[in-house]
Amino acid sequence: MALEALKGEQTMAQLSARFGVHANMIAKWKREAIEGLAEVFADKRQKREKDTEAQIKELHAKIGQLTVERDFLSKAFER
Repeated sequence: MALEALKGEQTMAQLSARFGVHANMIAKWKREAIEGLAEVFADKRQKREKDTEAQIKELHAKIGQLTVERDFLSKAFER
């Protein structure tokens, strides 16, 4: 119902009659849906940023490991 209200194709009175729910309830759900949409997209952005940070940390750890291995092998071949 909130989605139908967001589309704006019908009035609140028409939606109320169609679904058998009071117009105030539909208006409340519409308002909550609008407020919730911002959170949905914000959560995705925050999750993506956390995933990126985790990947960067993993790559830095791998770089450190490879550097240590390279240094070890270069010293071993010098002997």
